[in-house]
Amino acid sequence: MAAAVRPKSRLAISLLKTSPPPPPDQILSICRAAALSPDSHLDRVALSLAASKLSSAPDSLRDLASSLIPHHAPHAIALYGQAGLLPDAISTFKSSPSTRSLNALLFACLVSGNHAEAARVFQTFPDAHFVRPNTETFNTIIKSFAESGTTRSFYSVLDEMCKKGVKPTAATFTTAIAGFYKEERFDDVGKVIELMKKHRCGETLPVFNVRVQGLCKIGRSGEAKALLNQMMKKGIKPNWLTYNHLIYGFCKEGDLEEAMRLYKEMAKKGLVGDSRFYFTLVYYLCKGGDFDAAVGVYNDVAARNWVPCFSTMKMLVNGLAGSSRVDEAKGIIEKMKEKFPDRAEAWKEVEEALPQ
Repeated sequence: MAAAVRPKSRLAISLLKTSPPPPPDQILSICRAAALSPDSHLDRVALSLAASKLSSAPDSLRDLASSLIPHHAPHAIALYGQAGLLPDAISTFKSSPSTRSLNALLFACLVSGNHAEAARVFQTFPDAHFVRPNTETFNTIIKSFAESGTTRSFYSVLDEMCKKGVKPTAATFTTAIAGFYKEERFDDVGKVIELMKKHRCGETLPVFNVRVQGLCKIGRSGEAKALLNQMMKKGIKPNWLTYNHLIYGFCKEGDLEEAMRLYKEMAKKGLVGDSRFYFTLVYYLCKGGDFDAAVGVYNDVAARNWVPCFSTMKMLVNGLAGSSRVDEAKGIIEKMKEKFPDRAEAWKEVEEALPQ
């Protein structure tokens, strides 16, 4: 059954991604034709895309969500949140209260950026609607506090978890760590790490990755690199995400030399990132004028069937042309036209603008 539905789901995603976006009534027709159900991952992706496109057409979004409410109320709640229709999300929760619906409502508050409402829901709804919060409930509200600059509320949430017999997970602590780094409360980071040990959530790779990312985001990539060395001494092997955070961190701080040193180290370890990782690195190298390194990174992944960012590749081509490497620039344009014929016209314009 799932195999039969998948082509319809893929087609729906493709149609919903068209630019300009289809009109609201057509979006609803696409979703209905594909018979989308939140039981399938691909269908959830399609529904999420539809909700984001319908955020300016609330009545159409209500039509889409209402078809889900009888059997998939939590997903309808999440879609309302995505479209910024929190009153609808709340009324849907009240018509079908459950732990899953409560978690979906907190998520809806998060995606709509309404952290004050998330706090109100968390504090009053479980008792008012006889719903028992679980680990996901607590982790979601901690994420809300971390995103809204009030991470110190984490301590009272953790106390409440313990009183209610809800076991914290690594995510409970790493979410707080990310928030404290964002707020540059380094003493609190240390306290949370100690609490992790107390709750037997040790220093694992995901924990180190959150710490590395947190430091890189606030321009302290040198300290993040020291953490990399520390984790390796403890026998914890970094993955490509560890290097992803570090390389972006050094790029943003303008240290392209260190970024490329780490990139080569990552390659030696046989670690491979996703397409966004490589093309973002190409972007930063072009921005810094290091077109040799940018071409090297591009060549490393050119054989993969990844769709590069047009503006990044245009930046690389123009940079090469501006460095008297017009033939090389034209060679890349030819590859782009051959691999992505739908953008051939745009690449033709770029080629015509190059120095002859």
